[in-house]
Amino acid sequence: MAEFKRIGVLTSGGDAPGMNAAVRAVTRLALYKGVEVYGIYNGYQGLIDGQIKQLGARDVSYIINRGGTMLYTARCPEFKTKEGVEKAAAKAREFGLDGIVTIGGDGTFRGAVDLTDAGIPCIGIPGTIDNDIASTEMTIGFDTAMNTVVDLVDKLRDTSESHSRCTIVEVMGRDAGDIALNTAIAVGAVTTVIKEIPTDFDHVFEKMIEARRAGKRNFIIITAEGMGREYGEELTQLIEKRTGIEARFARLAHIQRGGSPTLQDRVLATKMGCAAVESLVSGQMKKVVCQRHNSIITMDIHDALQVDKLMKGKLSKEEQNKIPPNIMYDMKKIVAEKEAYKQYLNYIIDHITL
Repeated sequence: MAEFKRIGVLTSGGDAPGMNAAVRAVTRLALYKGVEVYGIYNGYQGLIDGQIKQLGARDVSYIINRGGTMLYTARCPEFKTKEGVEKAAAKAREFGLDGIVTIGGDGTFRGAVDLTDAGIPCIGIPGTIDNDIASTEMTIGFDTAMNTVVDLVDKLRDTSESHSRCTIVEVMGRDAGDIALNTAIAVGAVTTVIKEIPTDFDHVFEKMIEARRAGKRNFIIITAEGMGREYGEELTQLIEKRTGIEARFARLAHIQRGGSPTLQDRVLATKMGCAAVESLVSGQMKKVVCQRHNSIITMDIHDALQVDKLMKGKLSKEEQNKIPPNIMYDMKKIVAEKEAYKQYLNYIIDHITL
């Protein structure tokens, strides 16, 4: 088993509140175990360019409460090439890094696999506000993003009530409607519109018309950005046409990424950061840290990527046939549990809101 004396930590892809808490946990626990820590700035691009600096305990002070990522993040097309990965691995060896903790989404994890294959052991921590990583029940940043949405929609409801309107609010979620489903319940939305579950608009419009007759003045509908760029505007027009209720559209966009992380995201990030260090120094690599049934576990990163593709309908039949039956059974179980939970949330929205 390789001995880890010096590790790197990077954040990649979209930023998420709580990433700093994870960086802090990785740094502090590694130092406690006698392992040097180097921060890699600007993700995989920074690794290629050598934007690497040693971190001490004080370098991560007072960041647990900050949104964004102190290590910054950047897209890196070069890292998607074999030559780019080899450059990154060579730079890691130049700095004497025995392994790297990578924090981000599925693209970050694919990069971690490539780096490990190139000789630099990696372990991934899921950080994305969309909660669209199938291997974990919760990703870093998800809870904060939802709280931001709830705060903003509560404000929008005030003006909707004043003007007797319906407000259609688009939230983030390119491949997953998790933010939309949960916030729809929290704000009392009349319905939510996501890719994973068809919406019966005849039923929704009838419900809205009946509620208006009974004296209801405002309505909130939450949609996920995965429905398409023009979807919100088109739905706004359709609502006015079908119900006669004045409607407005609001896109919350990247404001959902920012802000101080919630307690839940700070704790989750800290636990995952510690688990990543424990796994890496014990010789585990090509792993993803996950939360499953309220426990922090690690999962093979290849399996994590495959189950993610399965959930998103991107796993080909050829790829499925190569997966051992017992592993495929576990993957399908994970996906089924997530889908069933989303159906349950949708059921709640449909049956308790007017």
